[in-house]
Amino acid sequence: MTERPNGLTYAQAGVDIDAGNALVERIKPLAKSTRRAGAEASLGGFGALFDLKAAGYDDPLLVTTTDGVGTKLKVAIETGIHDTVGIDLVGMCVNDLLAQGAEPLMFLDYYATGKLDVDAAAAVVAGIAEGCRQANCALVGGETAEMPGMYADGDYDMAGFCVGAVDRDKVLPRLGDQKPGDILVGLGSTGPHSNGYSLVRRIVERSGLAWDAPAPFAEGQTLAQALLAPTRIYVKTVLPHLKAGRIEGLAHITGGGLIENPPRAIAEGLVARFDWNAWVMPTVFAWMQEVGGVSDLELRRTFNCGVGLMLIVDPHQLPDVLEGLVRDGEDAFVIGELAKA
Repeated sequence: MTERPNGLTYAQAGVDIDAGNALVERIKPLAKSTRRAGAEASLGGFGALFDLKAAGYDDPLLVTTTDGVGTKLKVAIETGIHDTVGIDLVGMCVNDLLAQGAEPLMFLDYYATGKLDVDAAAAVVAGIAEGCRQANCALVGGETAEMPGMYADGDYDMAGFCVGAVDRDKVLPRLGDQKPGDILVGLGSTGPHSNGYSLVRRIVERSGLAWDAPAPFAEGQTLAQALLAPTRIYVKTVLPHLKAGRIEGLAHITGGGLIENPPRAIAEGLVARFDWNAWVMPTVFAWMQEVGGVSDLELRRTFNCGVGLMLIVDPHQLPDVLEGLVRDGEDAFVIGELAKA
């Protein structure tokens, strides 16, 4: 092979192939730890296979989701806390699958940066693997892109992609079964999850607090640690009720909050009637309202307000659903009912 004098290399152009290879070696054990029935979760090939029969499906439909973490990443980047945003990435995708009645099966990620920091990237992927374990979902692959000039020093972005399955007769929402008087059940969130962080960061700026200052709303945590609380993943607790047919509809409360997300799971002619006094919001929301002067309407159309998932349940199924969720560790509570529009 001919060497050329003064020849440029990819590394001189800003892309470190060796660093990329080192990252792959670091994350192979993480992917292996997410193995589940139907997937071997090994890295290195050009694609990943999944055996639906081995996962127990007879007449499945595939369901796909994709999402990111948004400007919550800026908090992680500015504070050097990279090990939880990967959980957010998984959570935003797998909770969306639940809204279709689907079980998450396999997950892929895309991680892009200007200059690859192997330690930071490995911490992010460790969070992704943790999220996959929480969702019983195999991390089967991904893409790491080092793109000099596209991102400022230290910046990175990422996207997640999840494939799930649901048997044909279990697809949600079951619009034909919904009726006035059906109960709305809320599942507690850990805070803002991964939405509204452009507003969150403006509120922090207005507060004058540094990221390492004690959080006014979370004892024993810094402001950054409290605001980086990862998205709660509801798969293991909710899936049994989906498979048992106890849930008629489900909304993942993300951007758009409790105003824009519930209608996506509700039949035409019906609306959600919330009892806004039925639950106590996490203290972070009261702090943001006080410091930012955020109105009730703005809060409800931007954040989850303490409700990460909303379930629509027939009143006869309510005792089994509530008791099962609470028994399995969820903070589950009635937040309202369906009514005629």
